Amino acid sequence: MKKLLKKRSLVFLAIMLLMSLACRIGGSTPSQPSETLPPLASEQPSLPSSPLSPASDTVSSLEDVRNAVIQIEAVGVFVDPEFGETLQVGAGSGFIIDPSGIAVTNNHVVSGGTVFRVYVGGDTSKTYNARVLGYSECSDLAVIDIEGEGFPYLRWYEGPIKVGMDIYVAGFPLGDPNFTLTKGIISKEKADGKSAFSSVESVVEYDATSNPGNSGGPVVTSNGEVVAVHYMGNRQTRQAFGIAGNLARSVVETLRNGQNLDSIGVNGTAVANEDQTIVGVWAYSIQPGSAADKAGLKPGDIITRLGNVPVATDGTLYDYCDIIRSHSPDEVLPIEILRLSSGELLSGQLNGRALEVVSTFGTPDGDNGTPIGSSTSGTVPGTTVNPNASQPGEYYYTTEFEDMSDWEYVVMQGNESGFNQEARNGKFRVDILEPNTWVYFFNTTFIYQDVQLDTLVENLGQNTNYTGLFCRYSQDGWYEANILNTGEWYIYASDGSRLSLMFSGASRVINTGKKTNTYTFICKGDELTLGINGVEIKRISTNTSPFMPLREGKVGFFVSSTNVFPLRVEFDWFTASVVY
Repeated sequence: MKKLLKKRSLVFLAIMLLMSLACRIGGSTPSQPSETLPPLASEQPSLPSSPLSPASDTVSSLEDVRNAVIQIEAVGVFVDPEFGETLQVGAGSGFIIDPSGIAVTNNHVVSGGTVFRVYVGGDTSKTYNARVLGYSECSDLAVIDIEGEGFPYLRWYEGPIKVGMDIYVAGFPLGDPNFTLTKGIISKEKADGKSAFSSVESVVEYDATSNPGNSGGPVVTSNGEVVAVHYMGNRQTRQAFGIAGNLARSVVETLRNGQNLDSIGVNGTAVANEDQTIVGVWAYSIQPGSAADKAGLKPGDIITRLGNVPVATDGTLYDYCDIIRSHSPDEVLPIEILRLSSGELLSGQLNGRALEVVSTFGTPDGDNGTPIGSSTSGTVPGTTVNPNASQPGEYYYTTEFEDMSDWEYVVMQGNESGFNQEARNGKFRVDILEPNTWVYFFNTTFIYQDVQLDTLVENLGQNTNYTGLFCRYSQDGWYEANILNTGEWYIYASDGSRLSLMFSGASRVINTGKKTNTYTFICKGDELTLGINGVEIKRISTNTSPFMPLREGKVGFFVSSTNVFPLRVEFDWFTASVVY
């Protein structure tokens, strides 16, 4: 494609090239615990050369580890707490511990699934079926039985776990069938095991790279012995966590014998709304035949009380799991849930009285519903330049991208070869061809103070992309609204060298996938407002930024990739108007 815009010289933004797109994620992904840290080439270990072990032998080298690591696809009903969507397929990793096909993974990988497809060692030419033998939601472990015999398998590490010890994380992140192995060290021998989705007694911390889909995979030594079961990572702090092998082994022995442990059959996470009026455990999925299933719980329910005690009040499953561990699996236990989909509060018992509606309430939609976006319903002129605009809603500037002479771009991260751009047929198309490529396009016509920006964007390529609007762009920094076509959104401030997250969330107003959306971003005084498809999503004060307030600057839009590519995004029009 022909390059249409001038590249702007970078001086004050040079340090941005050192940043990773990982900094754009404010928290965990909604549908599963966050396993992060995008792969770094320097962390990819060099594998020693050794012959493969015989088919049914234990793995004894790092090179052979892949032969006993599996990718698991779980087909079932999974309801996301922020998007409200029903997802049909989840993917994670695991590893074989017995030649008969006994394998270990995380509970959150398989819980709620009804069909399990397994691929061994990255070989997608053969699919194995599997069944769950046992699961523990509080320890986040599960054991499955893969059809067949004679599999290579991994041994548990018997020695002490020490800080500084070399380890490797193995698995199939991001749904990719290609085996991944990354290197790190143990940074903490015993970390806090309380999290939003489990309450594990003994957790090890390490700095090896991980991503979504590494869940359930092994953390191994240079000899291929299992030190821990990976279950979580943190993009912001470059930390990853695994369930220590000495704890996992005892739980796994119970589960492989067909006995569930510390579980009522919920794949859940601690949630709370902004004003803390709703707090509890969100059920992504319900294990068929479990106590929760028999009581009538459904995916998407929020457990607010268990055993007459409020749960998840500290943002973790610590209290919830303590209650479960304090009662036998067949004991009658009171439970109370919110069902937001129908606006109902229900009460009942596990192993006793089924859930009944005790009251009803208005159904929240996660957005305040205030109309926003003066350009969303009207006709946008082809080109308008009006420096004297003064009436609310009046255009300072509009374009349907017929003339791009007043636009420039900055490659914040990545290479020139990583993207193409083209204006044609009244639209502006951007193709991102490489991972971790950020391109910002800004209009050079005016310097704006208070302004409302609107644009119509169509996603024509892969998920996930980052698209958004920015204002007050200068050498001092800028403000930006960042929207993902998966339903998430973020508002950031920059001081020209760093991005600081001001607020993040998700909205069902966003048309996810290959769809069209209208975005609005208002910069007015000390307030920033994000609107999507004519609905106000969030209004925040610029005082929440750690940087000095920005008063004026240029405006524009951007497109960025993570490690999923290629992307194709098409802008239909762009406007800058007087704020109401």
